[in-house]
Amino acid sequence: MISSRAKHRVFSSGFRAIQALGADRWLSPAARGLGVILTFHHVTPEPVPAFAPNRLLSITPDFLALTLRELDARGFEVIGLDAVPERLAEPDYGPPFAVLTFDDGYRDNVEHARPVLARHGLPWTLFVTSTFADQSGRLWWIELERAIARLDRVRISVGPRSLDLPARSPQEKALAFEAVYRDLRRGTESELLDRIADLCAQADFAPGRVASELCLSWDALRDLARDPAVTIGAHTVSHPMLAKHDPATAAREIVAGRARIEAELGLTVRHFSYPVGDPTSAGPREFAMARENGFATAVTTRPGHLFPEHAGHLHALPRVSVNGCHQSRAALAGLLSGVPFLAWNRGRRLNVA
Repeated sequence: MISSRAKHRVFSSGFRAIQALGADRWLSPAARGLGVILTFHHVTPEPVPAFAPNRLLSITPDFLALTLRELDARGFEVIGLDAVPERLAEPDYGPPFAVLTFDDGYRDNVEHARPVLARHGLPWTLFVTSTFADQSGRLWWIELERAIARLDRVRISVGPRSLDLPARSPQEKALAFEAVYRDLRRGTESELLDRIADLCAQADFAPGRVASELCLSWDALRDLARDPAVTIGAHTVSHPMLAKHDPATAAREIVAGRARIEAELGLTVRHFSYPVGDPTSAGPREFAMARENGFATAVTTRPGHLFPEHAGHLHALPRVSVNGCHQSRAALAGLLSGVPFLAWNRGRRLNVA
C-alpha cells in the first residue's frame, strides 16, 4: 500500500507540473466546467505537530485568504448554494462560479474563517452534524489520532486480524494510524467506533469528548445563523457513513438531522452533505434519499468540477477539497483549473454511480 506521505508527494509534484506547463490555463476552459464547490473543515493558525494524520483537514486563515484571492484572480464568482441549481440550468450565464462549504460545524470556522470571509463579503455554507452541536458526538478520526499520539504501542483487533504496532516516534505513529484507519474503514461502523473507544481507554481518555472542545454549540449556531452571508446545511445526526447502514437507519440520520437543526435554529434547511462522502459512504441509494426528502442539493466528496449535466444530478454534486497538506498557489492553480480531475475521473464529467 502506498503511504499517505508518498501520495501527497505525488500530488505535490503533479500540481507543480500542471503549473509549470501552464496546463492550469490552457486546459482550464475544458476542465473547469461551470464552476466548483470547495470543501473546507478546520481553519486555524495553530502550528502543525510532527504527528498530524488529519492535517489534510486543516488550513490556515492566510491560506483561506489566498484561496479567495486566487478565485477572484481567475474570474470566479462566489455564490451561495441556493443559486447552484439555477446556474447549472443556465450554462451560458456569466462567469464560472465557486461555492464555499465547511463541514461538521467547528468553532474555528467562526473564530478564524468567518473574519476572512467577512472581509471579502462572501457567502458560505456550514454543514452541521446535530450531535456535534449537542457536544456529544463521536469525531472518531480525531479520537484515533489523539489515542495514538498518547500511546507508545497500538494494540487492536479488527475482525480476525490483530495489530500490535510500535508508536514511539512520529513516523511510527503515522504508520500505525494508516494501518488502523485502513482496516477499520473496511469493516462496519459499529466495530470502528468500538475499537477506537478501546484505544481511547488504553490512552486514558473517554471517547465522545472531542465535540465539546471543537464544535459549535446550538447557542453559537443560533448566533451564526443570523448572519445573512451564512447558509446552514444538514450533515446528519451522528456523522455515519450512510452506505454502511440499513435503509431505515440511513433515512433517519438524513431526516432527523435536518429536523433537529430546523427546530433549534428556526430556519429551513435546504442543503445536505453526506458524511465522509466518498463512494463507500454515499451512493445512488443515498442520493435518492436526499432527493426524496426534499433537499434542493446534496454534496459528496467525489472530486470534480460542475458541468451542465449536473443539473440532472443535484443530489450527487462533486466537491473539491482544499487540502491542508497542499497549501500552495500551485495546488490552488491545479484544483481551480479542474485539470487533475480529467485524469481522476477518466474524462467523465459525471461520477454518480
